[in-house]
Amino acid sequence: MELERIDTQKAYNLIKEKIITLQLKPGAPIDEDALCAETGLTPTAVREALKWLAHDHLVDITPRHGIRVAEANPAELRELFEMRLPLETLCARMAAERATADDIVVMDALVREYERVKGAGNVDTLLDLDHRFHSALADAAHNRYMRETLERFFGLSERLWYLASPQIDWVLRALDRHAELVQAIKARDAERAAGLMHQHVLDFQALVERALGLV
Repeated sequence: MELERIDTQKAYNLIKEKIITLQLKPGAPIDEDALCAETGLTPTAVREALKWLAHDHLVDITPRHGIRVAEANPAELRELFEMRLPLETLCARMAAERATADDIVVMDALVREYERVKGAGNVDTLLDLDHRFHSALADAAHNRYMRETLERFFGLSERLWYLASPQIDWVLRALDRHAELVQAIKARDAERAAGLMHQHVLDFQALVERALGLV
């Protein structure tokens, strides 16, 4: 059973990466046999992974249409941001109140890594750093339910980055805010941390809506 779960997790990670990076585009049918051949994993592992991804709203499974990559429709985008805005704002506030010295070391290291790589302008690298920073921030809030909930949203949000085809200047401005957040957390300034994150999410929402022609 443990080996089956490990294989399912591998399949989940591989398929999720394809969906997030648009190798599997929104609305595209999913061929289970092709995924098995590509990943070298069993049909059971791939099938279970697709169920997990359906739970994450990245895959749609219906009797009529079979298995498809979930579309990013306007109503779902609004619902996603309605959840992200208060939760991530609260997460930043809690991190400022609860972060340990080790938490701050991790976030500082990510900010330094960003400073080293930002000149290269590699979007994939920068988006990976953004995810890792938000994960570290969620860890610093020290609430496992908050952490688990936000992790589900990260996959949906990462796919939006790719769908929006973000300009590198905007990505850099977004990641510059990480350093400001760390400073607010170090100062135990919960109000400033919450305000910075609140604006960060609003800016991201505006970027996505403009890029997808929703405004």
